[in-house]
Amino acid sequence: MANRKVIHFEKWRVVQAFVVLLLVAGFGATTGLPALASACAAVDVVVARGTQEPGYLGAVAGDPLYDTLLRTLPVSSVAYRVNYPADLLDPASISRGTQDVTAHVLWQAAACPDQRFVLVGYSQGAVVTHGVLGTGLVAGLGGISSLPVDLESRVAAVLLFGDPLRLTGSNVPDLYAWRTGNYCAAGDPVCTGGGDPTQHSNYGWAMWPAAQLVASRV
Repeated sequence: MANRKVIHFEKWRVVQAFVVLLLVAGFGATTGLPALASACAAVDVVVARGTQEPGYLGAVAGDPLYDTLLRTLPVSSVAYRVNYPADLLDPASISRGTQDVTAHVLWQAAACPDQRFVLVGYSQGAVVTHGVLGTGLVAGLGGISSLPVDLESRVAAVLLFGDPLRLTGSNVPDLYAWRTGNYCAAGDPVCTGGGDPTQHSNYGWAMWPAAQLVASRV
């Protein structure tokens, strides 16, 4: 009975984090463009954008991050836009995101044996990335698709921005912790519980350190 109470409490904390996301989401609709399989570049940057975030990879994090990576990485790279609703009103949004990321990585890993992956998530996309990595609070939700452990070594780095799971005290699994950068703006209510919603789109400062982390891992 005690274990059931703990599980119920932890799931409630996830719900709380999603509610915070709903309250601060102020972005326009996404472009809805399809994401295609990537070529066999050395690095495949897989980006899950935030809730209704404009831009192709995401105007707040994905687009500026990939632009920085193009100027930083010593090897070739391509970017993949995760094909999912990015809509907190869609109960299948998170699970569909994890399914798309996992299917994409499995496909690319088989097609390109030397390719490595950088998994990126902003806001709701960070929750998707947690699910792909098997973070407990998300992996236990229905329909979540996580990467098989034999692909762990193909993940060069993980980058999270405005991660709502920080409010629950959850981290990525230990297997990935040493190659993960988790960036949270001071006052961002989504990842700190602070009171300044404008800070949820203030992540320009994190692009360079995130790119440096990736460069050190590829």
